Amino acid sequence: MSLRSYQIHTVQAIMASLIIVGLFAVCGCGNPQKNPATPIHVSDIKPLEGFMQDVTLSAGIDYKLSIEGKKPLNILQTVGNGCAFLDYNNDGNLDILLIGSKIALYQGDGKGHFTDVSKQTGLDKLSGHFLGCAVGDYDNDGYDDIYISAYRGGLLLHNEQGKSFADVTKKAALPAQPWGTSCSFTDIDGDGKLDLFVGNYVQFGPNTSPQLCEYSGHMSACGPRFYKPEFSSLYRNLGGGKFQDITKKWLLDSKGQPLSTGKVLGVAAADYKSNGKQSIALSNDEMAGDLMLNSSGSFENVGAKSGTAYDSHGNVHGGMGVDWGDYDNDGKLDLLVATFQHEAKCLYHNDGVDFTESSAQVGLAEKSTSYVAFGVKFLDYDNDGFLDIALANGHVQDNINLIDKSTSYEQKPQLFHNIGGTAFEEVSDKAGITFQKKIVGRGLAIGDFDNDGRVDLLYIDSQTGPILLHNQSPNVGHWLLCRLEGTKSNRDGIGALVTFEVSGKKYLRNCATDGSYLSASDRRVHIGMGSSTSADITVKWPSGGTSTYKNVSSDRVVTLKEGETSAR
Repeated sequence: MSLRSYQIHTVQAIMASLIIVGLFAVCGCGNPQKNPATPIHVSDIKPLEGFMQDVTLSAGIDYKLSIEGKKPLNILQTVGNGCAFLDYNNDGNLDILLIGSKIALYQGDGKGHFTDVSKQTGLDKLSGHFLGCAVGDYDNDGYDDIYISAYRGGLLLHNEQGKSFADVTKKAALPAQPWGTSCSFTDIDGDGKLDLFVGNYVQFGPNTSPQLCEYSGHMSACGPRFYKPEFSSLYRNLGGGKFQDITKKWLLDSKGQPLSTGKVLGVAAADYKSNGKQSIALSNDEMAGDLMLNSSGSFENVGAKSGTAYDSHGNVHGGMGVDWGDYDNDGKLDLLVATFQHEAKCLYHNDGVDFTESSAQVGLAEKSTSYVAFGVKFLDYDNDGFLDIALANGHVQDNINLIDKSTSYEQKPQLFHNIGGTAFEEVSDKAGITFQKKIVGRGLAIGDFDNDGRVDLLYIDSQTGPILLHNQSPNVGHWLLCRLEGTKSNRDGIGALVTFEVSGKKYLRNCATDGSYLSASDRRVHIGMGSSTSADITVKWPSGGTSTYKNVSSDRVVTLKEGETSAR
């Protein structure tokens, strides 16, 4: 069906709905005006094509983004913003956090509707050049806390029992960052408390030269190669609300030089070696990528040695977002890095010791090289047991069409379906109207906001704001959504490796909120189970212990508590 036909049929459906409502009103069967909580919206009507439905407005999300300053835009203006799915009030329903010059929080009811609670939680009072976020319960009190990354700033927000947030940045001894980008809560020393890793980008300010560069006779944003790198920071959680700067110990070599290459845009932690230690992948912009291997007391940068620093031709790329996931279900976490235009979106297959860049072999490179990708996440949108890929795309130069007629600032988001762990097929054309529209894609988060077992998407368009997509995939498989509860480990279970045994096959998933670009996702661990209706689950906790839960029935949200043997 064409877009034009879709629009005509949608309008007809709206008119029919309005006529029916009017007849009910005339018959005295109810007055729609007395029930403002259930207005009729275009997005309330099931789409006639596609399975990812834009429900932003009907869900109650009304948040606008705009880029301040004169055009053409510089590198700071086009870096974009992030978003998050989290459960701030611990009611089992996902909420939405939106990052901009103003921070907004929308409380979800688990049925697809959201209410703006920014004012009552105190977030509306915060202002700054905010960019991204990390979500994690750093004090193990059962409530999600938030770190907000910023240009020349940064905030640690303590969750006050699901009622409000308190700015505890100074109390926690966390300094302002020069240009904070993606960040992560992860337990790097295994003490049961979440530490904080903050990526930083480049040295840039109002007096930095150049602000703009000339391309084909047009002034536009300069690339990162024109600026010196900033470097990451690491803070150890001491407990009692205090953090200690351990950057020097963990991220500098014996000569005091940074172990990383800098210009970080993406951060994702995981126990990719399954040795009980959280390592961190860093995607860097036009610099070699870093894989910071946790060596019990310090990091070793094994990016080049592991095969994850460069593309398949040995070149650096414009690394943006990054994510971990076992796409071929071989029991080892693989690494996905979003990159610049005319660069393959690099999929590094974990071979056990090293990695092999495999985007061309699985068909991902061919369909993704035309775009500048920022947000990136693995997800199983159809519950077939194989991780699919979502990308948020958008150029970095707002007038790129004047420089290169073959591309544009606004670009289409993409969705790839995993075919049995051996190939990826682009299904953007089948996914819905949103994937036919061009946006300036930046942040991307995933989470099941209505707890129906189908993972939903939250995109950030730098020119307009959030796009909330409800997953309505038909004929999906069975599923489980697992909420981990650590006791010896951190309360969120972040960093745990979860193995599902389903009908004799094993599937590995990791518990994390980080990854993608400037964003945080649902920490609950999702597994698609196909036609199977039960699973045996083994959790390898960050503490080093394991818990096994037998014969867990499908199609529900369960809690897996460390040290217990029954899911609840």
